[in-house]
Amino acid sequence: MRDRIEEFVSDRKRLNSRIKDLHHLGINRYFNLDQAAYQDSALPAKTKELLGLVASMVLRCNDCIDYHILQCVEAGWSDAEIVEAFNVSLVVGGSIVIPHLRHAVESLDIIRERVKTKDN
Repeated sequence: MRDRIEEFVSDRKRLNSRIKDLHHLGINRYFNLDQAAYQDSALPAKTKELLGLVASMVLRCNDCIDYHILQCVEAGWSDAEIVEAFNVSLVVGGSIVIPHLRHAVESLDIIRERVKTKDN
């Protein structure tokens, strides 16, 4: 049975491919800009993913939250460090972030379980 993170990853890949097939210059430029923003430069890519997570929580985008939690786990952030980012998001965004905090905590649990299952 697929979990919602697996569905998210699959849907994101499929729909990003469909968007790429549109061959729209402006959309392609934006996607390239987004990808370039998360590369190592003055700040390491790892740090930028944590910043992306905080921004996504404050902006209340669950798809973005899931994406950045996946990237943060892959980059090697610990649960304690990710939870600190959750706290910053809550402080910056206020109580309206709480439903997205719930989503993020569940997502982190699902992702960690997937990683643990994959490693075994």
